[in-house]
Amino acid sequence: MAVATVLTRAQEGLAAPQVRVEVEVAGGLPALVLVGLVETAVRESRERVRAAIRASGFEFPNRRITVSLAPADLPKAGGRFDLAIAVGVLAATGQVPADGLATHEFLGELSLAGQLRRVHALLPAMIAASDTGRSCVVPADCHGEAALLPTADMRLAGQLLDVARYLRGDGELPQPVVQAPSPERPAAADLAEVRGQVLARRALEIAAAGGHHLLFIGPPGTGKSMLARRLPGLLPPLNDADALQATAMRSLVSEPVATVSRRPPFRSPHHTATAAALVGGGQSPRPGEISLAHRGVLFLDELPEFPRPALEALREPLETGHVSIARARRTVRYPASFQLLAAMNPCPCGFAGDSRRECHCRTGQIRRYQSRVSGPLLDRLDLRVPLHWELPVLETEDAGTQESSAVVRVRVAAARARQLARSGSCNSLLLESEVRRCCRPEPAARQLLARAAEKLRLSARSCQRVLRVARTIADLDEATDIGQAHLAEALSLRDE
Repeated sequence: MAVATVLTRAQEGLAAPQVRVEVEVAGGLPALVLVGLVETAVRESRERVRAAIRASGFEFPNRRITVSLAPADLPKAGGRFDLAIAVGVLAATGQVPADGLATHEFLGELSLAGQLRRVHALLPAMIAASDTGRSCVVPADCHGEAALLPTADMRLAGQLLDVARYLRGDGELPQPVVQAPSPERPAAADLAEVRGQVLARRALEIAAAGGHHLLFIGPPGTGKSMLARRLPGLLPPLNDADALQATAMRSLVSEPVATVSRRPPFRSPHHTATAAALVGGGQSPRPGEISLAHRGVLFLDELPEFPRPALEALREPLETGHVSIARARRTVRYPASFQLLAAMNPCPCGFAGDSRRECHCRTGQIRRYQSRVSGPLLDRLDLRVPLHWELPVLETEDAGTQESSAVVRVRVAAARARQLARSGSCNSLLLESEVRRCCRPEPAARQLLARAAEKLRLSARSCQRVLRVARTIADLDEATDIGQAHLAEALSLRDE
């Protein structure tokens, strides 16, 4: 009896837990048995592995082979385990040495001819393998993802025979060529293109500086969507860890990940999106739009038109920064720390309160339309800004007087730097204890908040959100404490 152990990785959300492939070759009737909570695609690897080993010129043992994928209670799916199983069979039969297996991890699907095929969503597994310091052998077609980890020892293999020669010391597996990152082009949508709407521009700057959730309410044509699409251009670039995590998240849904973008993601799903499309789901839970917008912006245009269950499913992720998708056999957790940006009309026809057009909606219709967005969800939106129609401004007028995104981004970056130095996070993410420590209003501002809370019937959570916004306004003004003017502006931007 001979036993060999090979290391590989499974996929569980954005995590890639380690899997030990233990191969035992013993006497008995010829068979290849797979155990360890394997799904159909993994069970089918028996035929792929047998054919690939023979096609590569090796002997497939005519004995009983037992392959255990541990831990046994972790679901295994896909063809990513083919290479590890094949290497384990070759090592257990002495056709390749087992000495170097402990320092390597193997990922890849095998063809019947012994070629290695690209596997979906390998980037999280590569990241996990590099964190352990082990070398990782992956299909050559995955060179794009492997090149995103310049400090890791990634090895590219085109076929099983190349891997066997590498383990025997008869050849080398090439490493991916790491190319210097090309400078990213600035966002195409510039804030300087927005004429007028001073209040909305100010709210956009405050939202970018503090990571606050923002809602624009106004008739059609007032620039709600135009303003929203300029928010990514105001945000500072992502750091290395967040950029790589956002790239790994995109890889889970088969999006191209040839480069690591430091630009915060911007997702804008259609209002017909279901709750599963927004928060994630499926038999094998996939990430939804809120996870793909992690460390970026989720823009929901025509907010009341989204299904009510989809909107209500956003409430918990907005507070916790992650989403847990429970299924009968497992629960998958995805990060979902996103900035919500939404836009809506004031009524079904869109012209309630518009000085140009008469609204023909009845009071009950307006109430029902606005009630599609629940109070608890509205309470989680720090800024609620009304937009009104303004006279169009000719391009020749006020040319050059509107600040560009680059100018505003400098102020936003400076405010973010103050927040990170003070608490290690954006103001919108401050915990209750941190709000008491970091958001110290002056006596006059404290009295103003008390009067506003009584008059507007603000909840305790609403008061804390007002303080967070006021703290951001003070950071933009480079103020140590929250003044009365900062708090008054924060209250005016809630549109209670």
